[in-house]
Amino acid sequence: MIDSVTESYRDILTAIGEDPSREGLLDTPKRAAKALDFLTSGYRQDLDTLVNGAVFESDNDEMVVVRDIELYSMCEHHMLPFTGRCHIGYLPSGKVLGLSKLARITDMFARRLQIQENLTRQIALAVQDVTDARGVGVVIEARHFCMMMRGVEKQNSIMATSVMLGDFREQPATRSEFLRLIGKG
Repeated sequence: MIDSVTESYRDILTAIGEDPSREGLLDTPKRAAKALDFLTSGYRQDLDTLVNGAVFESDNDEMVVVRDIELYSMCEHHMLPFTGRCHIGYLPSGKVLGLSKLARITDMFARRLQIQENLTRQIALAVQDVTDARGVGVVIEARHFCMMMRGVEKQNSIMATSVMLGDFREQPATRSEFLRLIGKG
C-alpha cells in the first residue's frame, strides 16, 4: 500500500503545480503515505483482537464512565481531520472492560474515514457487544477542519453527537446521571 500511495501523492503534488523533486518535497510523498497508513490503521484492526480477553467478571452494577478520551479522525467527505473528545459510559451486567480498551476501541474506529455520527454509533455498539452491558452512552465533541479551513471557515464550531443504548436510552435518570458525570447535564 505504501508504494502505491506514495506514487499517488507524487502525482497530486505535480497536479497542484509543485515539483516533487525539489529538495523540500523529496520525501514528502512517502511521509504522507506513511501518515495516511497510520491514520487509517483502524481498517486493519478487529474488535476481538483489540479487546484481547480484557473483559472481567464483576459484581459492579453501577455506571462506569471514562471521559475526555482524545480522538483524531478524518471525515470521509473531504479527507480532512476532525479532532475532539469522546465520553463513554456503560452499566455493567456481570462484566467490566479493561480501562484502556475503551480508548483503544475509540482509536480503532476513529482511524477510518467516516462521519462523526457513525463513529459515535460504532463505539457504542462495540462497547455493548463486548460487555453485554445493560446500557451504553457515548458522546463525542469535535472540531472539523472541513468547516475550519474551507467552506464556511468557522473556527470555533464544535459538533456534538450522542448515542444512547439500553438503559441510557430508556431511563431518563440513567441518561441524566451520565450527562452530569461528563459535565453536560
